[in-house]
Amino acid sequence: MSDKTKNIVVTIGFVLLLFIILISHILKTPTKISITERRKLAGFPEITIKKFLDGSFFKEFEKYTTDQIVKREDFRKLKAITEFEVFLKKDNNKLYMYDNNIIKIEYPLNEKSILNATKKINWINDKYLKDCKVYYSIVPDKNYFTDEKEYIKMNYGKLEDLMQENISNAEYINIFDTVNLKDYYITDIHWKQENLLNTAERISNKMGFKERLTTPYNKKYIMNLEGIYAGQLPIKTEKDSINILTNNIIESAIVYNYETKEETSIYDLGKLEGYDKYDIYLSGATPLIEIRNKNAKTDKELIVFRDSFASSLTPLFTEGYKKITLVDIRYMSSKNLDEYIEFNNQDVLFIYSTTVLNNSFTFK
Repeated sequence: MSDKTKNIVVTIGFVLLLFIILISHILKTPTKISITERRKLAGFPEITIKKFLDGSFFKEFEKYTTDQIVKREDFRKLKAITEFEVFLKKDNNKLYMYDNNIIKIEYPLNEKSILNATKKINWINDKYLKDCKVYYSIVPDKNYFTDEKEYIKMNYGKLEDLMQENISNAEYINIFDTVNLKDYYITDIHWKQENLLNTAERISNKMGFKERLTTPYNKKYIMNLEGIYAGQLPIKTEKDSINILTNNIIESAIVYNYETKEETSIYDLGKLEGYDKYDIYLSGATPLIEIRNKNAKTDKELIVFRDSFASSLTPLFTEGYKKITLVDIRYMSSKNLDEYIEFNNQDVLFIYSTTVLNNSFTFK
């Protein structure tokens, strides 16, 4: 076969491949949601003269073609495998494998963000909590437990120092040594509730309510879990599982959601139909909820300023209080708290993950 013939065959083959790809995209029904990535995918942009003139149509169309490419999940897996196996990169989009765990790099330490968090905690403390006993804890992210000689990581010691130096009138409860990497989901950012008894004991000891936690827990398997990292780094790992710790106190408690104005239970099994199974714990992200313990042997109340890590930890405090109020100031303004909460001699715990503290400008 002559070079001219080869060139013709290659050209025809390439044009045919482009035509097949074009037709496959035209015939393909757009996917609305990426379950593995837990996000909505871009739809075909609206065609208007304004969008053509300002260039926004082409930007939206580029996003649409990227999100709706045929075999998109297969291409994502191929990219991740190529990054690790061919180019020998240690991470793919800041995600890496370590001891069979998928971990996200949290770096560098954002000192301005840490100081912003301490400023917000002090403001809330000064405005509302003068008659309360106030404590705070920091939840380490998975990156904390990796070998610093192999993977870049923030200065966690500096983070602790900044918090302790700048938070006033609150006692620090160090829980870094109560957990290790095995206490977190392999494919998710969060920790496993069934492994948090040491953490709950440390906090209850320091805050003085351990003696009220007398009822043992039963561990119940719920289902297998593919966490958020499983979609972001599509490489096969061992299976995670969602488990809950329960007893008659937890099962009889009532959770009131101020946003939906509905009563639910501590473990919301309806959330298993959603994309994030971790939402089974206290129904997931929500601005303001109350746990009401009708079997309480005390009138003490607890207020928890928190992120999602507290959703699985706080149920373990239920027996210790008549009412527990959980506040997420990423979703509600701290200036309006007294419209919903009567602050009067409660115990108060601020508990945030290092990831949230390092990105605290979401606080309102």
